Amino acid sequence: MTKRLKVFVAIVAGIILLIIALWQTMPRWLPCAIAPWLPQGSQLVLQGPLRWQQGALYLDGLKFSAQNCAIANVSDLKLSYQTGTWHVNGERVDVDTACLSKLPAAEGDSAPLALDQLQAMLPPFDLNINLLTLTPWQAYAGKLQLSSVATGQRLHYQGKNVTAEALLDEHQQLTLSKLSITPPNSTVPVQLTGKVTVPLDMDSLPTQGALQGEIQTAYLEKPLLLNLHWQQQQGVLTLTEKGSDQPLATLPWALTPKQISIEKGEWRWPYLEQPLSGGLNVALHDWSQGFDETQITARLNVITAGHNGKGNAVLTLGPGNLSLTNSDLKFQLTGQANLANLSLTASIPGIISGSILNPTLVLQPGSLLRAWGSPAPDMKLEEARLPLAGVKVTALGITGRLQAIISASESYWGRFKLHLDGQAQSFWPDHGQWQWRSWGNGKLPPLQAAWDVAGSGRWQDSSITLDRLSTGFDRLKYGMVTVATPRLTLSQPIQWQRDGKAPSLTGGVQLKADKTSFGAGSYLPPSVLDLQLQGVGPDSFQWQGALQAEQIGPIKLRGRWDGERLRGEGWWPKQSLTVFQPLISPDLNIKLRAGEFYAQSAFSAARVQGFEAGGHWVVRNGGMWLQDGELSGLDFVLPYRFKNHRWQLGAKRPIMLRIKSIKTLFEMQNITADLQGTYPYSEAYPLTLSNIGVDMLNGHISLSALRMPQHDAAVLKLDQIDLSALFTALKPKQFAMSGRINGELPLFLNHPKWLVQNGWIANAGLMTLRLDKDMADAIGSNNLATGAAIDWLRYMEINRSKARVDLDNLGELTLKAHIDGVNPQKNAKREVILNYSHQENVFQLWRSLRFGDNLQEWLEQALSKPEEQR
Repeated sequence: MTKRLKVFVAIVAGIILLIIALWQTMPRWLPCAIAPWLPQGSQLVLQGPLRWQQGALYLDGLKFSAQNCAIANVSDLKLSYQTGTWHVNGERVDVDTACLSKLPAAEGDSAPLALDQLQAMLPPFDLNINLLTLTPWQAYAGKLQLSSVATGQRLHYQGKNVTAEALLDEHQQLTLSKLSITPPNSTVPVQLTGKVTVPLDMDSLPTQGALQGEIQTAYLEKPLLLNLHWQQQQGVLTLTEKGSDQPLATLPWALTPKQISIEKGEWRWPYLEQPLSGGLNVALHDWSQGFDETQITARLNVITAGHNGKGNAVLTLGPGNLSLTNSDLKFQLTGQANLANLSLTASIPGIISGSILNPTLVLQPGSLLRAWGSPAPDMKLEEARLPLAGVKVTALGITGRLQAIISASESYWGRFKLHLDGQAQSFWPDHGQWQWRSWGNGKLPPLQAAWDVAGSGRWQDSSITLDRLSTGFDRLKYGMVTVATPRLTLSQPIQWQRDGKAPSLTGGVQLKADKTSFGAGSYLPPSVLDLQLQGVGPDSFQWQGALQAEQIGPIKLRGRWDGERLRGEGWWPKQSLTVFQPLISPDLNIKLRAGEFYAQSAFSAARVQGFEAGGHWVVRNGGMWLQDGELSGLDFVLPYRFKNHRWQLGAKRPIMLRIKSIKTLFEMQNITADLQGTYPYSEAYPLTLSNIGVDMLNGHISLSALRMPQHDAAVLKLDQIDLSALFTALKPKQFAMSGRINGELPLFLNHPKWLVQNGWIANAGLMTLRLDKDMADAIGSNNLATGAAIDWLRYMEINRSKARVDLDNLGELTLKAHIDGVNPQKNAKREVILNYSHQENVFQLWRSLRFGDNLQEWLEQALSKPEEQR
């Protein structure tokens, strides 16, 4: 090998080694080499060595950052060149748009690059990114495919919430064949298509174009069609419901270097019960100087029609500006809105100040909102006033004085007036503080009452406290019942802690009432209901307490409320029956002297279910003095259920009434009665009265089962009734009878005519009849024949007698009797036959009990015609 060859080989080897060294160290020196061409303060970092494999250049990743803020991260990058086209593939690209602000502004001396020049410079290429993510719009990440050829560039983007297909041709015509994007917090995508002519300088807006879109909203059943078209610096934006001929909004707009404006815009919203429409004018002056320098003027009006005719409310803005640091924009809402049954007027001037990202709204003096009308058919709102002067609204909350004055009347419940006054400090629900007090009064005509209410409370962060509440009536009067001065107050402040981690509700209420009168001197003594509340909130708490009216009670109560259903139980402990003496009218002359009472009940109430209850009342060994006698040994058991507006009396066993003795005009013993069924009753739910019986007049009276609705007669049976005992009790002067009788009286309660039909009474053995001597002499002295006949009736032994009894529902009693007997004092062998027919209103008869006088009148009339009595 010659010397020259050795030198050449050494140089070639050195060059090869240099190339290999440069290739291996490229991630370190290349970023430094291209740094002068990068924006100041930015840097490019290659991650991993470059690799050449199968005709393609591979790089594990690269990172582009500015001022230590990563603008873009690219992973698994592949570059190749095939058939005259560059192919760039990346697995993932993450771009943080917040870091773009770290890049320095472009120098103004360099001429902008025209779009056609940029298109001419682009080589043919295919760019594919499997996952492109832009922060903070990570929800719109997707796969990007971008290709460039001589005739233009084509874009295809596919993501979960966005899909796009677009073509930019060599004539700068952008055709958007598809754009589907799902807005945040929505499941329905917005779809756009159209064509736009892109300006060459790329700093100007497109000179002409047309976009069509379809938007599905939660407010309309059909999609909303968007149509935007423009020529040079003006155009029209319309929004129309699909299938409709009339647009919902027509907004003509114009654009100049100094102003963006919407003139004579029109809108309507016919989908409410009260259709709305109006106009819109907006002007943005000096918009090209930047957002902070843009001057805003706008006017929006709303036209309504209601019970006061047409109304027009106007919102004006400006002149002023919205700024990222110091906004100053005046606004004023004035006018009237007339709804179907309600009218509102407003005069609310104010100023928007501070940063637009956190604005402050201050309402100026004179701010007032008023309302009046008939919000319900029977309700009249005379006036509702909300003074708003001085109220300040920020993102932190409302600060200032909050007031409301409401005057209204209801056709049934009467008139009332309520006041609310309070002070708020940076208040939003569960944030800040709001203290208030309220008061009011009104009339309650149905109960002939006047009422008042007053209270105070506060809302501090997540805690609501009702410090004071007092509401009551001067009286409540309904029919014969009068409740004197009932009043509800707090025995303990009600505090609701709304903290999601440890919610709680505590408090106590007390309802007091003076004497409750029931008429005729009966009354309930002053009563007190105490309840304690404890739970996690107004929709979930337990309550317990007691109700007592002097010696009556206490009735222990407890229950719970779960937001939908109120449940409760009550126990009435054993106590003497005598404590109920005030509930009995003095006019009845009843004096309770012995016995025990106790009860238990459970109930449930809900909106759909209604009210349900069940339990029992019990009276044991009751005794009382009556006006003309005495009752002793009263036992009464009343089990019940109430559901679907029906009382089920005697749910598992009948209601049982047992009385050992009643001593009055007649002494009655062993009184029994059972009741079981449903009230109100029907064919499907009958009510049955059974086991009715009483021992009296040395015999027994009973009633067969009485079913309601009644199909068959209930038979009243008389068994061995002693007439001697009856007449001894009644003490008639005109006549006397002895002996026993039986009978059956079929009773009807719903017959169109009869109360008793085809009843009968017959003797049960020998009976005697004795006429009073003075009555017999008086009848016989009028006529000789009558005197002879009456002699046979002065004393008669009756062998057989039977009477038919009918009683209609007007009280007319018809009695037809046939009596066979003898007068042993005259002739023991001569039979006396007496046919007796009598008709009288039994209601009047019961009031008089003048049996003897009625019989005497009949005998005088009948015996005056002796020829007709045999």
